[in-house]
Amino acid sequence: MIKVNLDRVMLERKISSKVLAEKVGITQANLSILKTGKAHGIRFDTLEKICQILNCQPGDILEYEEKTGI
Repeated sequence: MIKVNLDRVMLERKISSKVLAEKVGITQANLSILKTGKAHGIRFDTLEKICQILNCQPGDILEYEEKTGI
């Protein structure tokens, strides 16, 4: 399972969803879907823009957790 830590990174960088969405060029609704982990995928160019704006690495935002009980 992929865990999305975008909220934490945004809080650390003191950037709002509205500002990040505008700078990345996506809607706030799509950013919300990504933040909640409900997205089925993310384009590499979108991930790159997020990382540029937040000055972070993809691994700061996305984390792999092994599912239990499978």
